[in-house]
Amino acid sequence: MVLNQRVYRADSLLLVAAIIWGSAFVAQRVGMSHVGPLTFNGIRFALGAMVLLPLIRRRDPESEVEGGPAQHSMVWPTVGGGALVGLVLFVAATLQQVGLVYTTAGKAGFITGLYVIIVPLLGLFWGHRPGWGGWLGAGLATVGLYLLSVTGTFTFAPGDLWELFGALFWATHVLLLSWLSPRMDGIRLACGQYAVCSLLSLIVAGFTEAFTLDGLHGALIPILYGGILSVGVAYTLQVVAQRDAPPTHAAIILSLEAVFAALAGWLILDEMLSLRGLIGCILMFSGMLTALLRS
Repeated sequence: MVLNQRVYRADSLLLVAAIIWGSAFVAQRVGMSHVGPLTFNGIRFALGAMVLLPLIRRRDPESEVEGGPAQHSMVWPTVGGGALVGLVLFVAATLQQVGLVYTTAGKAGFITGLYVIIVPLLGLFWGHRPGWGGWLGAGLATVGLYLLSVTGTFTFAPGDLWELFGALFWATHVLLLSWLSPRMDGIRLACGQYAVCSLLSLIVAGFTEAFTLDGLHGALIPILYGGILSVGVAYTLQVVAQRDAPPTHAAIILSLEAVFAALAGWLILDEMLSLRGLIGCILMFSGMLTALLRS
């Protein structure tokens, strides 16, 4: 089967995003020791929005969006789309952070990663019909994610419910981008969601977290990495890629951030990667290849 070149290119961009997000977990772990999670998210998403502003200013407002009207007529729909996706992104990230207080990181990663199977299920209501390769790939990725993330006895903790709700919102985020990205300017849509997520995160952080200049200085390098690469580059690649990538492909490939996070922790932080984890990584990669080649 010859892959559609546009889909192949989009899947490649999503893989790059997953690699950046996986390595960003190292930066986030370091940054969280200096500032609160909402403060960290608020500043890095603001930085990501600022990274895109020069690109927006250089774009010709009269140029044509592929398959649609001139960009100036798409400004307000893009603002609305960015606000909606930014709200969903904020809720997903916040639920994930709250859940981490009451459950283990391994289980949080696994339950969050369940969006890999939630996306095709919810997609049925959106008119998406993944082939058997997509379902098999999602199943392999889910099993691999379990082996990689959950090492002890799986018992239901209070934070697991927060993580499950978060997974629903991560899945909604993927599906929303698949619907909105082909219909509006991707760079403006990306910038809008970053701005909304940043604003909401900073407002909530102002009521719930302490903030010091010393803490900000200590987290400066992780914030720069998270803002420029994780948000400014990787999230934008996701928005652009989902113009052409099927939602199931996007969910499976983006779930590989867990694999790259484990590899980055092993290479940079000397964290142990067990045989069980290696088997999980192999299954997740197998799931990705199955979805790409057989769906």
